[in-house]
Amino acid sequence: MAPTNQVLFQARLGFEESHTTSLSAGDQPELRLVGGSSRCSGRVEVLHQGAWGTVCDDLWDLNEVEVVCRQLGCGQAVSGPGGAYFGAGSGDIFLDNLQCSGIEQYLGQCAHSGWSEHNCGHHEDASVICEPVLHLVGGSGQCSGRVEVFHQGTWGTVCDDLWDLNEAEVVCRQLGCGHAIAAPGEAHFGPGSGEILLDDIQCSGSESHLGQCPSSGWLDHNCDHHEDAGVVCSGMFLRLVNGSHRCEGRVEVFYNGTWGTVCDDSWDLTDAKVVCQQLDCGEALSAPAQSYFDGGTGHIMLDGVQCSGNEDKVWQCTHNGWFAHNCGHQEDASVICSGEHCEHVAHLSGRETHLPVASTPTVQSNELWTLRQYFRSIC
Repeated sequence: MAPTNQVLFQARLGFEESHTTSLSAGDQPELRLVGGSSRCSGRVEVLHQGAWGTVCDDLWDLNEVEVVCRQLGCGQAVSGPGGAYFGAGSGDIFLDNLQCSGIEQYLGQCAHSGWSEHNCGHHEDASVICEPVLHLVGGSGQCSGRVEVFHQGTWGTVCDDLWDLNEAEVVCRQLGCGHAIAAPGEAHFGPGSGEILLDDIQCSGSESHLGQCPSSGWLDHNCDHHEDAGVVCSGMFLRLVNGSHRCEGRVEVFYNGTWGTVCDDSWDLTDAKVVCQQLDCGEALSAPAQSYFDGGTGHIMLDGVQCSGNEDKVWQCTHNGWFAHNCGHQEDASVICSGEHCEHVAHLSGRETHLPVASTPTVQSNELWTLRQYFRSIC
């Protein structure tokens, strides 16, 4: 007998039927979380037949969230808000009526209605909030420090036995902190406290999160905290390119070992304010769009950036997720900051007028004069 449509759906998504004994990661649909403050929170999106689509919130609860968090290496489930909590998606709604037991390794092992079978709108897009499972403590920023992992409600350290750049590379990748520069042991960033949760970790270096690497098992170790493992990653950085000074130009972010641009969708003066503050460049004067300082090359790192203005880093603002965009480099976002506390000279219609920084006019990219023509700083 020919297989039913439901069986075909199950086979394509990697369902575990009664005669199936194992599943590989290659059988599973790729997932991402979009619109949250980190890669571990946001609207759930699934890659199917080359396109990203959303999941409907019908029957969506903590069981499904637990599986998503586990598949992404994002720790424990905190909540599973529906109602397009992180904003409505676009395109297809791929999955509806997902029903997981909560112990599955991949969302593809859960029952559902079938691809694109739903009765939903994007105002019902499902979301996930996971609790961080890994962080670095005692370093100069979020991308260096003593390795700590979260297990059964508590944070603990990792022993440095067998610890090297392969393990460090996985940690840096999991945190979105670029590439591993060093893997110091012997409590280089100070000894931790509490439990030593992992020992004898052996990664190949290609894993997406530390939980995929073999180890001696939870709480199985022969170590003290003077052997706590550390990591130094290349980190995330921000720069402005192609301006006349360091405080104006095309916005570029260094992430996962490479520089890339930011799309101008939703880009405004509030986003520019965070950039200027992050770079210690004074006040935000303008947030030009449409590759005002020429288009960049390589990846477009961020899209749909929406800052409140209080963030320390632009990547802490709400956005669509790393590399999630629908843009070309003709839409690269830019920023013009005041720089040092200076007086500005505005050349307007041939007249030269001295203006304090706070009253310098904001100029959009479609106005007649360019900022280069009518601003110069006097410090």
